[in-house]
Amino acid sequence: MSDESDVTRADETVFAVVGPGAVGGLVAWLLHRAGRDVVAVGRPATVDALRADGIEVRSAQFGSGVERVPADTVVPDGASVILATKAYGLDAVLPDIAASRPVEVVSFLNGVEHVGPLRAALPGVAVAGASVAVSALRLSPSVIDHRSPFVNIEAPEAAAGFAAVRALADAGPRVRARGTESEVLWAKFRMLASLALLTSHWRQPAGAALSAEPELTEAVVAEIVACSTAEGVPATAVDLMSVLATVPGGMRTSLQEDLAAGAPSELDAIGGALLRIGERDGVPTPAIARIVAGLGS
Repeated sequence: MSDESDVTRADETVFAVVGPGAVGGLVAWLLHRAGRDVVAVGRPATVDALRADGIEVRSAQFGSGVERVPADTVVPDGASVILATKAYGLDAVLPDIAASRPVEVVSFLNGVEHVGPLRAALPGVAVAGASVAVSALRLSPSVIDHRSPFVNIEAPEAAAGFAAVRALADAGPRVRARGTESEVLWAKFRMLASLALLTSHWRQPAGAALSAEPELTEAVVAEIVACSTAEGVPATAVDLMSVLATVPGGMRTSLQEDLAAGAPSELDAIGGALLRIGERDGVPTPAIARIVAGLGS
């Protein structure tokens, strides 16, 4: 992926993981364990907890332990930024990221609408929208339970040379750089949106939610693939249903959990985004609109 001089530069890079929650905290832990210079950037309470206790990860895949990852409330200047906040948290962290003059930004945010605002706020900065597939739960501000036997990262082919992509590939996750950014983001978003909307609607794990009303599942899937196709990333309902069939039946989604807890959620970044895309591209989305209206009431 890179020559020796590239690796040297990657080794000297400071990595700032903005949003050290379940995913960001695991990423920061893995990078620090691999010997990288990494800073976890979060809110004051989270930073205080990480400074006191480090990041503890419990993982069958990577083992368990504590890494004393440096933590701060501001992004260090000139860092390679790995953005791992919730989608609704972008506006809050973007000014600090921009002020830090990052060398690059790799975003793991859910959805497909965030890369435009990122690039607009960071002129001249290399930005890549990527995706991560993992099941992890933050048990406390400093303790993360890594539940899946994998951490799979997809990045666009154009980001293969990013220091963050190379460092993550060396730190344990399975990293692939291929295709366009839109293809990478929509591949995850099609699956995520289907699962998140249906599990939240039925208040059931994935298996029960997908089978509760087959007609509704088929309608949601059809509308999502129609939106994807209209946005230049062709997809079929058959292919998406095949992907959904591989999801563990007991899986719950973060949207489902956040809505149940009355916490801020990514409903707008997921369901709202699909409604906006449908309206813009002339794609009818009545099933998605029904679910979003019910969840938002």
